[in-house]
Amino acid sequence: MHSFDFSFVKVTVFDVLDVLLVAFIIYQLYNLIRGTIAANIFIGLALVCALYFVVRALNMQLLTGILGNFMNVGIIAVVVVFQQEIRRFLLLVGKNASLQRNRAWWQYFFGKNTVEKNNYIRIKPIIDACKSMKQSRTGALIVIVKIYDEQFYQNSCEMMDARISKRLLESIFQKYSPLHDGAVIISENKIKSASCILPLTEKSDLPAQFGLRHRAGIGVTEANEATAIIVSEETGEISYAKQGRVKMNISFAELEKLLNKDF
Repeated sequence: MHSFDFSFVKVTVFDVLDVLLVAFIIYQLYNLIRGTIAANIFIGLALVCALYFVVRALNMQLLTGILGNFMNVGIIAVVVVFQQEIRRFLLLVGKNASLQRNRAWWQYFFGKNTVEKNNYIRIKPIIDACKSMKQSRTGALIVIVKIYDEQFYQNSCEMMDARISKRLLESIFQKYSPLHDGAVIISENKIKSASCILPLTEKSDLPAQFGLRHRAGIGVTEANEATAIIVSEETGEISYAKQGRVKMNISFAELEKLLNKDF
């Protein structure tokens, strides 16, 4: 029997931590681009890089020179091509490290009953409006953001800064309202703006019945730390989008649970 000496391999705690952190970052990046056009672009870039190493090994001077110029500006190309994904990744990192989130956890453990009671008062008008619009098959897109980015929203919205109420939400999305075509943005317990035109998601694996309202709801949660509630005009079905993922046909009990969890 031959024995193998692995004494030359020295693994420390920091080596393990290093591998775990890299694996976590790769996993998060994969989640950000999964199901989007960016995934196909990433595969294309990987193939170009692999081709470069192959032609360089085969000493093919012309192709090596062409692909070498591409490799020299690779970092800049990655930043330009994946700017939305990089933005979303940085938002994800900032969200998990924010003081506001840590303070919310502190309140959750030491003042849970008060927080839940106050939170229910805030979200009840939204849930009641969704119930009414579901019954009447009124299409709606309600976006709730923690930080209201005026530069992102104000160019395509009607500014309101109004108190949240069931009747106001119903009035905005009423079929003949001039503000019904677009999204309502809620932040800081107020309706900040209405009739907002939002970026559409680039995901290619969405259900065929998803229209512009659903795609806009998913798209805004990809680009911002936001949650979107979508009421289908055709079926009255309620969907809930967060971080580029969507839950379809949720109940009002589940909607209340999700809103309590996220806000």
